[in-house]
Amino acid sequence: MKPFCIALANLPYPPTSNDSVRLAVEAIAEAGSEGAGLICFPECYVPGYRVGTAMRPPDPAFLERAWQTIAEAAAKASIAVVLGTERTVDGKQFITALVINPDGTTAGFQDKVQLDPSEDSVFSPGSGRRVFQVGPLTLGIVICHEGWRYPETVRAAARQGAKIVFHPHFGEFEPGDYQPTTFGDPENSFHEKAALCRAAENTCYFATVNCASAGSPTTSAIARPDGTLLSYQPYGKPGLLIADIDLDEATGLLAKRLRPT
Repeated sequence: MKPFCIALANLPYPPTSNDSVRLAVEAIAEAGSEGAGLICFPECYVPGYRVGTAMRPPDPAFLERAWQTIAEAAAKASIAVVLGTERTVDGKQFITALVINPDGTTAGFQDKVQLDPSEDSVFSPGSGRRVFQVGPLTLGIVICHEGWRYPETVRAAARQGAKIVFHPHFGEFEPGDYQPTTFGDPENSFHEKAALCRAAENTCYFATVNCASAGSPTTSAIARPDGTLLSYQPYGKPGLLIADIDLDEATGLLAKRLRPT
């Protein structure tokens, strides 16, 4: 058995951009004190997901300061960070995940490649998929819509050796939505079954992380490489979901066996 401790930051949606940084720093310190080697945040947690909310203009200067503050917190806690955020490149806006090493250095970005149609007027699609290395852990990242609906995004990471694919997403209650109480209940939306499928069809862990909000249709959860549930955060309950994953179980066997048809 080769254990690695991860934390999923199932936090309330940040009231302001400054709050997003404060809450992230607090969560990093807590995860580090609990022995986690990596913490992952929801989609665009810093500065906050902008689609469907009061539209703040993009602020690259704020983001640079925020990333530096969070990197310093990561170094202090000796923990890697997968930070859901956004960035501006050549005048275009991208939904992205910033990966920060345990020493506070930047490992790189994974931009969201498959946008939800509602995001087309605000963000541009990224390109390419990569993996990151944190000690013994090889990880990939898929962001919200692309992980739920495009299985090949997870397979791309698993075929590159990812033991776990992190899935920052954002989902909140909308009028008329069913409000789940138990993960995997048949009345729940398809999203939870998709998470289990992404793990099973690639023989890797799949860790999905959402904000905590009343009536949320999805929550943070970790699926094992055999497609069973390892753990999940109670719906709407703020806090860290912390779990050990066994890297030896994540063989990537089924992902690697894929052949063109």
